[in-house]
Amino acid sequence: MISCGSTPEESDDHSVKKVFQETKNMSNWIEIAKVDQIPVGQGKEFTINGRIVALFNVAGEFQAIDGICAHAGGPLGEGVLSGCIVTCPWHGWQYDVHSGAMCLNDQIRQESFPVKIEDNAVLVEMP
Repeated sequence: MISCGSTPEESDDHSVKKVFQETKNMSNWIEIAKVDQIPVGQGKEFTINGRIVALFNVAGEFQAIDGICAHAGGPLGEGVLSGCIVTCPWHGWQYDVHSGAMCLNDQIRQESFPVKIEDNAVLVEMP
């Protein structure tokens, strides 16, 4: 039984602990594209659960970051990708798509999201 103020970890009910652990470890992986939809060296913008995500293909490895530029809200998924650096098409702010860090000031960061490939599908883990 869980009493007020206790967590499932503190409970002596093992079934509650198990469900809590499984829920805590569940991921929210969402398929957003097929591998062949985004050629190497390019990116694309997607809306996931009302959020804009920019997905990039860097030498066959996919990276996902928040798709709204921190400067003026430009569409990063429409930016030019050079290596692992995307340039916002509106005002030229540049970000490393691996980390989301702005190139001139790494204190400014786009949120980045884990990406995996399963059966030719590109999946992004959303919080």
